[in-house]
Amino acid sequence: MYPTVKEVITKRELKQFVHFPNKLYKGHKYYVPTLESADLDLLDSKKNHAFEYCEAKYWLAYDASGKIVGRIAGIINHKYNESVGVKYARFGFLDFIEDQDVANALFDTMEAWAKEAGMEQLSGPLGFLEFDAAGILVEGYDEYPTAYGKYNYPYYVNYIEARGYVKEVDWVEYDILIPDVIPDKYIKFGEAIAQRYNLKVADTKNKKDWAKYYDGIFAVMNQAYSRIHGYTQLSDGQIEDLKKQFVPMLPHDFVSIILDENDKVVAFGVCMPSMSKAMQKAGGKLFPFGWYHLLHAIKHNDTIDTLLIGIDDDYRQKGVNSLIFAEMSKAINKYHITHIETTRELETNISVQNLWNKFERRLHKRARCYTKPV
Repeated sequence: MYPTVKEVITKRELKQFVHFPNKLYKGHKYYVPTLESADLDLLDSKKNHAFEYCEAKYWLAYDASGKIVGRIAGIINHKYNESVGVKYARFGFLDFIEDQDVANALFDTMEAWAKEAGMEQLSGPLGFLEFDAAGILVEGYDEYPTAYGKYNYPYYVNYIEARGYVKEVDWVEYDILIPDVIPDKYIKFGEAIAQRYNLKVADTKNKKDWAKYYDGIFAVMNQAYSRIHGYTQLSDGQIEDLKKQFVPMLPHDFVSIILDENDKVVAFGVCMPSMSKAMQKAGGKLFPFGWYHLLHAIKHNDTIDTLLIGIDDDYRQKGVNSLIFAEMSKAINKYHITHIETTRELETNISVQNLWNKFERRLHKRARCYTKPV
């Protein structure tokens, strides 16, 4: 029987919307729940500063017995649309049981909304911002997702493509094997780059020391990421959101800030111990014991995820990546890290991928963003 799709209106329905994938994938070996409290904040127009220029609607699909069998969000990022000159409607937060009728009902509803809003093109899965989970997993179903990743069943691909969606872009992820001892040549090359361009690593002894570099970091981010698919320039409010979301969890040793001779931020790199298995143990909840699993993973881990790397345009293609890695390698050696997981990066982002081309690596996950006309 064709399912019924209803817009999410109440707080109870929003909680059901957030909880649905954790229920759908319960017990799955490779599914990693997100923190439901964080998702509730993300989807709340009163708490997420992305709503300064975004609008969104959420829908749940129900079977004949009233059981929830799917979810989807429709998002319009007006700021991004203005920057690219195309009226995009994004779809995201997509999950459904293995049933084409359910997928069709969800997409029918979202597409009708996009058409009524005067949109020209559909794109997704995407979130409000580049920092939200995006893409449908198309390769790597027997791997744990990273920080920006999201697991999905293989049948999602067929059901989406049956709707006429085609590939827009792919993101790839690599598993990098780190040798027991990182060769000195990597450190020396980074030192040579620093000397050639009068660069230095910011002297930060704790997280409080980062504060004076925040403006510079986000200025570099807005510049460097402006060419990335789906990226929108961050507002002051969104910057505050990101500080609250990430800074408390970031280990000091895995943040590298590069300055020029005038102490201006020209590059940065941020990594984080893998949270995948800890998030599984937490089950989407911080309390009563989820916080313990996350804290333990930060302090005891052999794998790190690369979260962000940004380089000022004036220093691109000058080897500054190597200086960031040279600094990171100190923490890698200190914490006996054996693997680096690159979070989703565009398959065309060769400059970042080349950072790891001297190490043993494997491309083990691929995610896809789809598109079609409204």
